[in-house]
Amino acid sequence: MAYIELHTSSAFSFLRAASSPETLVERAAMLGYPAVALLDRDGVSGAPRFHKAALAAGLRPLIGAELTLVTRQDPGPGTRTTWSLPVLVSSQEGWRNLCRLLSRMKLRAPKGEGALGIDELDGYTTGLIAMPGRTLLRADRHGVGGLLDRIVGTFGRANTYVELQRHLHRDQEDDNDGLVCLAEAFRVPLVATGGVSFATQEERPLFDVLTAIREHVPLHRAGRRLAANAERYLKPPAQMARLFADRPEAIHATRDLADRLQFTMADLGYRFPRYPVPDGETEISFLRKITEVGARDRYRPYYDKARAQVARELALIEKLQLAGYFLIVWDIVNFCRQQDILVQGRGSAANSAVCYSLGITAVDPVAMELLFERFLSEERGEWPDIDLDLPSGDRRERVIQHVYQKYGQHGAAMTANVITYRGKSAAREVGKALDLDEAQVDRLAKVMHQFEFSDPADTLSKKLAEVGMAGDEPRVRHFAELWRQLQDLPRHLGQHSGGMVVCQGDLSSVVPLENASMPGRVVVQWDKEDCADMGIIKVDLLGLGMMAVLQDTIHLINSRDQGSGIRDQEISLASIPADDPEVYKMLCAADTIGVFQVESRAQMATLPRLKPQKFYDLVVEIAIIRPGPIVGQMVHPYLNRRAGREAVIYDHPLLEPILKRTLGVPLFQEQLLRMAMVVANFTGGQAEDLRRAMGFKRSEKRMRQLEGLLRDGMAKNGITGEAADRMVLAITSFALYGFPESHAASFALLAYASAYFKAHYPAAFYTALLNNQPMGFYHPATLVKDAQRHGVRFNPIDVQVSDWDCTVDPDGSIRLGLRYVRGLRAEAGQRIAQPSLAQSSASFGAAGPDRCPKCGCDDPSMLENVTGPGPAHRSRGEGGARDPGSAHKFCNVCSHEWTVAPPRMGRYRSVDELVRRTGVRRDEMVVLAEIGALNSLGHNRRSALWQVERAVRPAGELFEEGYPEEMPGGRDFSPGDRHAVESPLPDMTVSERLVADYSGTGLTVGPHPLTFRRHELSMRGVLPAIELPRARAGRRVRTAGMVITRQRPGTAKGFVFLTLEDETGIANIIVRPDLYASDRLIIVESSFLMVEGVLQNQDGVTSIKAERVSQLAGLPDSAAIDSHDFH
Repeated sequence: MAYIELHTSSAFSFLRAASSPETLVERAAMLGYPAVALLDRDGVSGAPRFHKAALAAGLRPLIGAELTLVTRQDPGPGTRTTWSLPVLVSSQEGWRNLCRLLSRMKLRAPKGEGALGIDELDGYTTGLIAMPGRTLLRADRHGVGGLLDRIVGTFGRANTYVELQRHLHRDQEDDNDGLVCLAEAFRVPLVATGGVSFATQEERPLFDVLTAIREHVPLHRAGRRLAANAERYLKPPAQMARLFADRPEAIHATRDLADRLQFTMADLGYRFPRYPVPDGETEISFLRKITEVGARDRYRPYYDKARAQVARELALIEKLQLAGYFLIVWDIVNFCRQQDILVQGRGSAANSAVCYSLGITAVDPVAMELLFERFLSEERGEWPDIDLDLPSGDRRERVIQHVYQKYGQHGAAMTANVITYRGKSAAREVGKALDLDEAQVDRLAKVMHQFEFSDPADTLSKKLAEVGMAGDEPRVRHFAELWRQLQDLPRHLGQHSGGMVVCQGDLSSVVPLENASMPGRVVVQWDKEDCADMGIIKVDLLGLGMMAVLQDTIHLINSRDQGSGIRDQEISLASIPADDPEVYKMLCAADTIGVFQVESRAQMATLPRLKPQKFYDLVVEIAIIRPGPIVGQMVHPYLNRRAGREAVIYDHPLLEPILKRTLGVPLFQEQLLRMAMVVANFTGGQAEDLRRAMGFKRSEKRMRQLEGLLRDGMAKNGITGEAADRMVLAITSFALYGFPESHAASFALLAYASAYFKAHYPAAFYTALLNNQPMGFYHPATLVKDAQRHGVRFNPIDVQVSDWDCTVDPDGSIRLGLRYVRGLRAEAGQRIAQPSLAQSSASFGAAGPDRCPKCGCDDPSMLENVTGPGPAHRSRGEGGARDPGSAHKFCNVCSHEWTVAPPRMGRYRSVDELVRRTGVRRDEMVVLAEIGALNSLGHNRRSALWQVERAVRPAGELFEEGYPEEMPGGRDFSPGDRHAVESPLPDMTVSERLVADYSGTGLTVGPHPLTFRRHELSMRGVLPAIELPRARAGRRVRTAGMVITRQRPGTAKGFVFLTLEDETGIANIIVRPDLYASDRLIIVESSFLMVEGVLQNQDGVTSIKAERVSQLAGLPDSAAIDSHDFH
């Protein structure tokens, strides 16, 4: 066969081609090609997948790229014309040069852009072969000979071919005639290519959609920008030979050129950095030394089993020459500890006793009997993977920048994240390309987004019908087909959440680098799996919100010198007592709002049934609520066996040692790996191969091959029939979605720590939690109410004392931070919280309005100063003696009396001073006034609003008309005028204040909204959440509350789960699919609901199966109330 296709482009050309690399390879293999080349535009992002797929299919992968070049042409000085030059890699030096050229192009340009001048190719063309073609004519038709002369001079005559393509349109043939003349004139050979942009002709409509997306026009207006026909598909070699029958030399040249391309991606020249060890040490000897020291510290005593495991791991590490990798990760962990940055390794690294000894991980893999092969195996032939959890935000960024600085600008980079078209984004882009109206696009995007996460039994036609669209309409069918084809195609490159690669020498000669959208970040063009496949090592530096919460909590607890008064002795994660009874009592009661990993509705419904009593129970709890165990129907068997309602059985006696701890039910990835090793005689490497194959869509064929090996191995052990089927189903049902045991154990440590702090140091814990939002399952409003139910007192936002973050006041209460003022810029909030050194020494506190610590009332007319005897009978003027040096207040709303803290020194004397010194905008000042943040300046909320208007508009018409005798037109006001104008407006009512709180901050530290409706609701037979567990199961009940979560998981067969909150707690509501369909708008749009249904109570888990749902009117509207809604 003479013809080899030397020019295909994949979807990694981003909107310039329509097929995945794997699809191109599959088509080429089907057509009998022995080799095929991939040349994506300005990148090699698809090269690893193309390389891997080609080898698997028995093809020789040829690699190159299309480089965007720029030239200048007349008329008009400075006019730039871009054109593309296809280049092929013939050697490893050519690969290095291509990577350097692409890096130079990308690193100096904004993300997604870039071009090279032809002069910049000088010195970087060794090992590259150029194929200038039709785009050369577009660059400079009149000076094209000069450009070709430059290319020949730069690449060499032997490394230049003139490319001919035939897509059956006249303009192209005219250009080909010109290219043939140029080739003859410069004595360079011709080469034929297909210029392939899609694998088959059926993908041409998708290619047109991608073109329309790239050009930002609908298809009907794209005109000549669309392909003239469908000829850019991958044709059979014989068809290409016929197409170029008049130029047989161009066909034969493809074979000759392909034979010259000896480069392979099997070895890119990547080398991991050497770690600088002390004199007289090698990397492995130094690793052994520090591991021994660490092991003696972690294992007390350092018993034989642990010693043997460490020795076994170190022997394998030495054999695989990985000592430097462990030392560099250890070095990063040491940097974190020196900088007081909380760090913990997780993932498969927790399976390693060496990682545990070095302090990289916190889980003892020997005690937990974790499978080391899950982390490192000789058969796998790839680098291990260590994930480090760090506090999200600035502290993590310090670690990332430390790595950049240590290994140089071109020695370290983040891995990419391939952003693909998903349901919603694909629907929007296809809808725009088809020129559907905006309303239709919105509806379709919503449907497709929901369909993406729907139950497998749902159909697209059913989803379309739900929004009034006919699935059999031709235009809708066309849309649906294009949407399906666009799914999972790459949209653009992002950056991975934390994966970093480091290199000995210049990383930009191994893989192209480009700028990330975030300043100070550089990324490689490959994602983490592609890096692993190419033998490039990475370390994940992952930002985890709970790590930030735990570090901030510890800091608050230990900050005695800052006046928090929370604790007299320092605490750390290591000093937290194990198996604290209060923690497990809280977990068994599902009192876990805010607790890491166990706060979801499903987790809270499982905790009382699982009843965790020890740490491993918590590990199981974290792992069991995952899609895999749920879909595999493993949750209920485990819980029933744990409760003694079901016998513990094993499909084969060989499985008992593996599944005994989880009562015969596989819950962890390590268990499925061990199952494969025991029942099918898999090696550790084969078992890991099985996990990887099932973990990625592109490995489905490999997974089927491994499944066959699994069954063959079982058959050799006499395991066939239904037992074999059950084992295979158990493995395949959750391999993609199951937690590794080591991962669950690492998360369980964080879950335990967060539960401990919630139980014993709630003020510090909730303060840290509120300062690190958004994170977790609940909105801050829910966190505040949960904290209040746990006895934590809150103080409102106050410009005199609030910082940007929430803080713990000296009395142990939480002071809300200015970060919760909606619309307040961070810089404005920081100026309010940190005024200049010339600030006033105004006193405040006793003189200004306060807030009742019991009901939250801040209405001055309802709060009275009290003198005389003490509050023994909760009435004024009666009881024992008071401290004459203290001020007291009495609330007429709830009859609560309390001692007021003595006046403190404040930041501002007046609203005028606040405006003048901080430059806060009028809209920001209005919100501050509405939420009561200015009350300490001597105003109630409405009078503060009045003062704000006067301060920001000192000579406005409002005041002239209101008080003409006091305010002659045009007179400016000074700070001393603040008492001259009193507000004629009445203060806000309780309900108005509630609405203002939610509108201005998204939460309230005052009473829950349902408090004001409780009497009325009780009269209607509505039970508060706290009474539901005491009601009889099966009884028809009513409850009401604020919707804090809505959830419709894909594994729930269309059922919707709601969480309602009232002043006493939360209630779980189950909504049937038919009820959701009929009352969908009420359920989705209403902030407050009343639900009537049948009470269910199983093992202490209470829920209501709804039969009727209605909106609860007369409360803050949905615009002011936030909920967390999930699929």
